[in-house]
Amino acid sequence: MNRRTIRAYVLTGPFEGAVQEVPAPVAAPGEVVVDVERVGVCGTDVEFYTGEMAYLHEGHSSYPIRLGHEWSGQVTAVGEGVDPAWTGRRVMGDTMLGDGTCRRCRRGHQHVCEQRQEVGVRGGRPGALAEQLAVPASSLHVLPDTVDAALGALVEPGGNALRAVRAAELAPDDRVLILGPGTIGLLAAMFARADGADVHLMGRTDSSLAFARDLGFAHTWYEDTLPDLPFDAVIDASNAAHLPARALDLVEPGGRLVYVGLAGEPSRIDTRTLALKDVTAVGVLSASPGIADTVRAYAQGRVDPRPLVAATVPLERAGAVLAGERPDGAGPGPKVHIDPRPTS
Repeated sequence: MNRRTIRAYVLTGPFEGAVQEVPAPVAAPGEVVVDVERVGVCGTDVEFYTGEMAYLHEGHSSYPIRLGHEWSGQVTAVGEGVDPAWTGRRVMGDTMLGDGTCRRCRRGHQHVCEQRQEVGVRGGRPGALAEQLAVPASSLHVLPDTVDAALGALVEPGGNALRAVRAAELAPDDRVLILGPGTIGLLAAMFARADGADVHLMGRTDSSLAFARDLGFAHTWYEDTLPDLPFDAVIDASNAAHLPARALDLVEPGGRLVYVGLAGEPSRIDTRTLALKDVTAVGVLSASPGIADTVRAYAQGRVDPRPLVAATVPLERAGAVLAGERPDGAGPGPKVHIDPRPTS
């Protein structure tokens, strides 16, 4: 039987939100409806919660908004023009939905389409902090049996990390320094280790660096204890405004810089240093070009990021998680997942 309403977490303003009954999504032509099984909460969601997210001030997003762009679930309905074989498949989906017609989309760069929607983020496209979600079938990626719901919801951040590591162009035994041992930084460390690199991590807190060591990364440093070593690549996965410039200072001449983290205020580098050191700098936005290979890496066991998930809580706890509350009994990992399915 088709449902008339579903439960969803609706953010109505800064620090204001609640679980509400909202109209159930309908599969429009080209779309599917997914029963959501797992949703990751990330820093972008928190910025919406606090009101700091730039899209709110640039007119790309507005309240009320339904968050959630790191998700996995099962297709339960298909719209006109969609292959019925999608029904029942376990999937995750690309966050970035280009218009499909512009020059960027035609060149395969839909994730930077000027008119793009972003699931749970931009353009009024509802996110996955809900029992059900409607998305274009073209955005879906099938999850193999070896990729469970938790791994499925880690594909989106994993795709960003994979792209960052690929942009670093690491050869076996290259030394890479990753700034920021949060979710993206640790995922990047996992992918770099799988490629045979000598991985170093720099962070700010005892707990984050201890967790990195528990994951098998022996080379963990604070900014003031970083050894004087040559780093062939530096990946900035932090949100600190001063670290992009620090990364440029730390990378070897002829090396590569990758910027995947974003600060809340402008960060600047001296392009004279960039040129004189003959350094290549790359920016990474979105998992889109890396999703399929991330699913494959998880399925093959090359990378297993499940230890990053500290806890999984019901939808009713979404507001508390966004507010920064640590769930009771949470592990040391940086990521909290939400299971929006009914508990009874």
